[in-house]
Amino acid sequence: MNQPGVSTGAPEESNRRKVTMYRNGSIYTAADPFATAMVVDGDTVAWVGSEQAATSIADSSMEIIDLRGALLAPGFVDSHMHLTETGLAASGLDVAGVRSSQELLDAVAAAPGTGAILGHGWDETAWHQSTLPTLEEVDRAAGGRPVYLSRIDVHSALISSSLAAAADLKGMDGFEAGPEASGSGGGVRTAQVRRAAHSAARRAARELPESERRDYQERALREAAANGYVALAEMSAPHICGPDDLRMAISWNDAPAHPQVLPYWGELATSEEHAGAIVQQMGGNVLGLAGDLNIDGSLGSRTAALSHGYSDAPEERGSLYLTVDQAAAHLAVTSALGVQAGFHVIGDAGLGAVLDALDMAAGEVGEQRIRAAGHRLEHVELADAEAIDRLAKYSVTVSVQPGFDAAWGGPGGLYEQRLGDRSKAMSPFASFYAKGVPVTFGSDSPVTPLRPWSSVRACLEHSNPEQRISARAAFLGHTRAGWRASKHRNPLMGQLVPGAPASFAVWEVEELMVQVADSRVQSWSTDPRARTPLLPALDTGKDPVCLQTVREGHELFAAASLRE
Repeated sequence: MNQPGVSTGAPEESNRRKVTMYRNGSIYTAADPFATAMVVDGDTVAWVGSEQAATSIADSSMEIIDLRGALLAPGFVDSHMHLTETGLAASGLDVAGVRSSQELLDAVAAAPGTGAILGHGWDETAWHQSTLPTLEEVDRAAGGRPVYLSRIDVHSALISSSLAAAADLKGMDGFEAGPEASGSGGGVRTAQVRRAAHSAARRAARELPESERRDYQERALREAAANGYVALAEMSAPHICGPDDLRMAISWNDAPAHPQVLPYWGELATSEEHAGAIVQQMGGNVLGLAGDLNIDGSLGSRTAALSHGYSDAPEERGSLYLTVDQAAAHLAVTSALGVQAGFHVIGDAGLGAVLDALDMAAGEVGEQRIRAAGHRLEHVELADAEAIDRLAKYSVTVSVQPGFDAAWGGPGGLYEQRLGDRSKAMSPFASFYAKGVPVTFGSDSPVTPLRPWSSVRACLEHSNPEQRISARAAFLGHTRAGWRASKHRNPLMGQLVPGAPASFAVWEVEELMVQVADSRVQSWSTDPRARTPLLPALDTGKDPVCLQTVREGHELFAAASLRE
């Protein structure tokens, strides 16, 4: 008996595509909500159906994988993440668990090695006291080594004097005396850098050998594959990295051994010729001039642009990095070319600027071109009813991060500290859906981890019960919607139906069920007559365990237990 996929030398055998049958599980498919088996022929889903039918069509040419009750479902798409930053954060100094300035300084002092100290994850809103260290304190702890420690939102960082000198930060916006310097004549500088100074410091800290950056990207890709992701939207921009970094990310698509990279480059275009030149600079491979083209910053670093002051710093309203005219010109030229555009926007003033820019661009090129381009906005955390109506008018996709609400929403969280009662209106997922705004989900890794089921759970358990959505809606937003947001041409991407690309993940689950967003609603849809595919029960607090990830027929990850 020939082993599947092993050539015997005969031409018809060597050219035969591998056929794999998965059976004795649960298949998440619209083709048959009761399906327990699926056949993959090469890179395509060939069949889904019942266990009885699987028995009749199984033969010795197939590899047979017994799912033993596991769930086989479309693979996840992360609609906003950063490859190099994710790998670097996983490899560098982890300061997410520190709870004071002194603990952070102790971690810096204990950092192994002799070179630069690169780390990630501090959040002073979770500290016993939120006072940040000074440059002098960081220098003393580091012993002269360059230091770059990104805040959890990666919109500010703590640095050393040596890195400030290397990045030439003197006189730059965002490198300034902090509150602890009051009464000292400005002679003491906080180690925190924001805005332009942060961008310059990050670029200086990221001047790494190509081989090292490649290792960081590969580490991130492997982490994603081990967690059921088949595609990742890489959101690069000049203030984050150079073009070479994005070109490297795109190069991973040359072989199908990793999740597909969906590349975006956030650079402002001023004319059609300029936009075309930017796209060509990337070899014509970018999906859009979108992503982290910043209209504003983040709430944690108090750089998100607000219409009213921060509750814990009333004199501050954040920063607008682009004018309405600049954003409008970018939208107009990209729409005219049929290229996706978009912006990073979090605050309500930032969103207001984008919406005004959409109106201006529509006045120049017409509403239809704006809609047809499929523009997208990242984060969109503060949006009232009027803003949501305007987003729907232009068919703008919002790419949001449920993990943000899980980490910082609710009573006493970072959002309440920064915004007070305004925080209750944040991340309005249900309102987006109700008004027909296209929604897709991501992690913004390394800001929140590559854990897709935790992200789905965050949609179900939103800190504001009125903004919760069902598990099914959240799952589709993490899978099929991610392909649509990238304007993928194959309408079957993100589905497991005959003829669709075989991109999926297998999950070890404790229980399958239908979960609704409102506990007052009866779970009538668990009745078989509802024909609703089942998803893992997420109310246990435990995530399903990934057993296998497959992208278009190519195995990216497999647990040892899959074929035992």
